[in-house]
Amino acid sequence: MPTCDLVLPCRDEGPALRDLLPRVPSRFSVIVVDNGSRDDTASVARDLGARVVNEPTPGYGAAVHTGIEAATAEFVAVMDADGSFDPDQLVPLLDDVASGRADLAVGRRRPVQSGVWPWHARAGNAVIAAWLRRRIGMQAHDIAPMRVCRRQALLDLGLADRRFGYPVELLQAVTREGWRLSEHDVDYHPRAAGTRSKVSGSVLGTLRTARDFWQVLR
Repeated sequence: MPTCDLVLPCRDEGPALRDLLPRVPSRFSVIVVDNGSRDDTASVARDLGARVVNEPTPGYGAAVHTGIEAATAEFVAVMDADGSFDPDQLVPLLDDVASGRADLAVGRRRPVQSGVWPWHARAGNAVIAAWLRRRIGMQAHDIAPMRVCRRQALLDLGLADRRFGYPVELLQAVTREGWRLSEHDVDYHPRAAGTRSKVSGSVLGTLRTARDFWQVLR
């Protein structure tokens, strides 16, 4: 049974980690990347058995890249740490990649209740995904909020974005490299109490993220 390192980019996610980390399947070794937290993210992660690495440069891509570099397993997964995803749903993604059915397995968000995914965030995501499908034939319908692939293959792509454009750059790169992609529906839950989205928590946050997305599109 293959094992996998799970990278959780975090900034002020202490309240979410208390519930999330005990639910991570044993096949996954957790690496929490503390991206400038002002709360107890790092201490909570350590107390619950996760490995903690620091990335002082702010940005989703910076945190993810640091986590990927710190990983040592053949397979690596990335997931938001805000409590909105069920870590058990990483298992089918890992099985797809480990079995050779896919080079990259990703999740497609399915909100479990109304209001979980604000309209402005959902609309921005849909526009970017549709543009990628039309422009380069990308197969996914979401911007890979959960994903699994082989660690070295990911590093070999040479992704450069260190902000919120990282997942868009990833999807472009793997499409152009001819990676086989599988997509699974994943439940999208409300964020853990005491946390706030850096992306969809406001219209301004969504607009800033959309700017990062468009800057890497080419």
